[in-house]
Amino acid sequence: MKIYFDSKNDLLYLRFDAEKQAVTNMRLNEDIVVDFGENEKIVGMEILNASRLVNLKELLPVISEVV
Repeated sequence: MKIYFDSKNDLLYLRFDAEKQAVTNMRLNEDIVVDFGENEKIVGMEILNASRLVNLKELLPVISEVV
């Protein structure tokens, strides 16, 4: 699993599968989007307003990227 945090947009992305593939996404609520890959396997999750919803200090190491 890889964890990416975009501090400029307060966006956290959890990537569960490193394989490049086409994904479809489903918005679970206003802050959480789940990416599905082949065979409807969850390959990633995007969390908007991450600093409000997640204790970011507990998610180390974090790779910070500005998109």
